[in-house]
Amino acid sequence: MFKSFAKRVREFISEPVSRPLNQIYDLILREQMLSITQRQPNPLSRCGRKIFSQTDEDGITFEIIRRIGLDRAGTYAEFGVGNGLENNTLALAALGWRGFWVGGQNLAFNVPQSRKFTYFKVWITLDNIVQMAQQGLSFLNSNDLDIISLDLDGNDIYFVDKLLTNNIKPKLFIVEYNAKFPPPIRFQIDYDPQHRWQRSDYFGASLSSFDELFRKFGYKLVCCNAHTGSNAFFVRIEFVDRFADVPADINQIYVEPRYHLHKSYGHRASPKVAEVILRD
Repeated sequence: MFKSFAKRVREFISEPVSRPLNQIYDLILREQMLSITQRQPNPLSRCGRKIFSQTDEDGITFEIIRRIGLDRAGTYAEFGVGNGLENNTLALAALGWRGFWVGGQNLAFNVPQSRKFTYFKVWITLDNIVQMAQQGLSFLNSNDLDIISLDLDGNDIYFVDKLLTNNIKPKLFIVEYNAKFPPPIRFQIDYDPQHRWQRSDYFGASLSSFDELFRKFGYKLVCCNAHTGSNAFFVRIEFVDRFADVPADINQIYVEPRYHLHKSYGHRASPKVAEVILRD
């Protein structure tokens, strides 16, 4: 019997002939991102590189810690890590840093018995975020953190305010901002302890709103990631002299949303890799 037309079409698009098309797409995307990155007025944005971050955040983080003198193994915390295979601090763990994660999801791997890492599975609210940070610091036997990354798709600015108000002030603070709203627009959602992102533009806070908050606590905005315009990097003001080449104008640091350019490619992330990195 003759195959149905639909079945023949399915077989055709699944044949290897389609693979070169995907490779061409990846190549175009890569060249487009290289072009966008190299045109950035901010030299930090041109340092982007993906290791375990969603896109280019890892490279920016590495350049910042190099500048502020964190060549030694430091301490980190990340609030909102998904299943643990794509976030902003696993690359730091690979460098030998000690830290902890807090999030509401199950990790894709078993949390190893380790003296350098632990995971708190909990739904984060204003009522518990300081407590979770303090528990993490107790685990690390430390009074402070070098880096905090926070990406919770909603109440982020309220959580940042709560941590800073309670004197939890890392040298580098990485946050997700709502890039739909360019400077000088100030925008933030209403606090809702049960907020869940509905994949709309109702999430988080604008870059100007974050900048205003961080300035109150002695921080300086130094970068937004060029690939997607999702993450902003703030350093404590004591390190500002290390970033004299960074534009002073927030409009030159701001990156518009480029979510359409985000695409996962390369080898699939394996839970085994995370297990090896996070164990002693």
